[in-house]
Parts: sequence; structure tokens; C-alpha cells
Amino acid sequence: MLKKGNKLYSILTGSCPRCHKESMYVDKNPYHMGKIFEMHDRCGHCDLKYKIEPSFFYGAMYVSYAVGIAFAVAAFVIANLFLGASLITTFIAIIGTLVVFMPVIMRISRNIWINMFVKYDAKATLHNTSH
Repeated sequence: MLKKGNKLYSILTGSCPRCHKESMYVDKNPYHMGKIFEMHDRCGHCDLKYKIEPSFFYGAMYVSYAVGIAFAVAAFVIANLFLGASLITTFIAIIGTLVVFMPVIMRISRNIWINMFVKYDAKATLHNTSH
């Protein structure tokens, strides 16, 4: 299914985009709101610096818009088309979905953003830090 070496693996698990060996986040649970943005500075395995440049993850805001739209469309399809809910109920379902999944959307957006710039390297180790 999801194997290391696949960008989707890194995006869904929040693992280092270069080596896929460890989580980029101090706390893997996105619902621990006080630590939602806390990331390690570097990967402990391949030494990749996560904040490639100052304010690097501001670009993830654009990605989060698209990811949020995908979640909203999914909520609409489920509520309105599958369950036959009214438009008001569907609107409430969309808002509820976005609120409940906000931490996940933010993390996935960051993961997508960094994976756009960093390629997987199975040979990446602390001894091989060629960036």
C-alpha cells in the first residue's frame, strides 16, 4: 500500500520527505493544538533542514486552501448527495468538517508543500548530507 519512497507516504505520515525515517513534527498528533506547528529543526536521520528558508511554510497556506476545498467538497457530496440533507444542513456539515479537520488540513498542507521541493533519497544518512 503506502511504502517509503512514495511522496504520498511522506505527506500522509508527516515523515521527513528525504529519508522517510522520522516524523517532522515534535508531536505526531495534530490535535494537540499547542504543538500543532512545532517541528524539529532538522531530520535526525538525514539532517535535512525543514525550514528551508525563513517563512518557508507560508506557501503552505495556498496549499491549505486547496486541501480545505477538497474536504469541503467531500462533505458536500456526503451530506447532500449521499445523505440527501437540505442545503442548510449541508452547509453546517461543511463548516463542521472544516473545523474538525482544520489541524489535519494544516499538517497535510505543510507536508505537501515541503514535498514539492524535496525529493526522496533512500541513501540519505547523516554521513551523506549532500543536499
